[in-house]
Amino acid sequence: MPNLRFTEKALSDWMLGNANDSDIAISSRVRVARNLQQLPFPLVATNEQSIEVLELLTDMDKYDDLQSFGTFYMLNLNDISSLDKKVLVEKHLISPSLADESHYGAVILSEDESISIMVNEEDHLRIQCLYPGFQVRDAWEKATAIDDIFEAHIDYAFDDTRGYLTSCPTNVGTGLRASVMMHLPALVMTQQINRILSAVSQVGLTVRGIYGEGSEAVGNIFQISNQITLGQTENEIIENLHSVVLQIIEHEKNARDRLLNESKLRMTDRVKRSYGILSYAEIIDSKEAAQRLSDVRLGVDLGIIDGPSTPIMNELNVMTQPGFLQKTFGEIMGNEERDVYRAKLIREKLGSIKV
Repeated sequence: MPNLRFTEKALSDWMLGNANDSDIAISSRVRVARNLQQLPFPLVATNEQSIEVLELLTDMDKYDDLQSFGTFYMLNLNDISSLDKKVLVEKHLISPSLADESHYGAVILSEDESISIMVNEEDHLRIQCLYPGFQVRDAWEKATAIDDIFEAHIDYAFDDTRGYLTSCPTNVGTGLRASVMMHLPALVMTQQINRILSAVSQVGLTVRGIYGEGSEAVGNIFQISNQITLGQTENEIIENLHSVVLQIIEHEKNARDRLLNESKLRMTDRVKRSYGILSYAEIIDSKEAAQRLSDVRLGVDLGIIDGPSTPIMNELNVMTQPGFLQKTFGEIMGNEERDVYRAKLIREKLGSIKV
């Protein structure tokens, strides 16, 4: 039986850590994409070639240096259910592509879930490191150290001019994607968000939703990441992202101060209305839940209410997703059923917290 401990709880251990600016920067992630020199990319590989990649990259005895980063577990995605794969996506431990499209995919996870090594996704190897708050530099240091461990044992597909070769041309070069998940409700409320995001796109960065490319930004949560992987060094990419995120944090703080100074009564009413709805609603869809949770998170950060802690808010963001809801209550549900159980779960979670 596969080890499914990773799908049984919503909150990853790494999310419990303290970090700077965690009221705005929820988490930081760095991912590097790599491919093997001697084998075709996963998109055109035969079944036999995909199995060869899987066996080569999941031979944990070969990569025993990984143990310096803790205990690791390997999940072969052919051995787990579609629902468990969906939960892993909702926890950002694997990509939607690995869950839905890979026939011989696997993921190697650290015990605290801060390290996720995906095999046979769009690329042969994708190394992902996650940190709470704004710690993108630390995430990069860990990702490159793990990358060095693999590179010591296998030959990467590399070109002296183009750098690391990847399935998608937009990843060629460094193969690096760094991102910071940000909660930016005040910029949305003060109608500054479009101007800020437009400026971000002018400096080689892009904005995506909570689950990356193609996903919607719900609950005022935006993922800021690098768009350029070719023509810049890894350190230049990380420092550019670091600098821009610092500026966005400052803009969000100023916008929050403005809301408190100019519209405190309206803000208080909005936050408490959302808290009341979450505490008593009998049915709530995922989009409304995300928006109401955003209001409550902001209210706690601004001192308007003594509400749920940051870990509880992070936990609720995962627990209210469709896959985790069905996993929690042990049954496959339609949309309306999920809306009923989502409301029930939120009521129970918030019931013991006094405003």
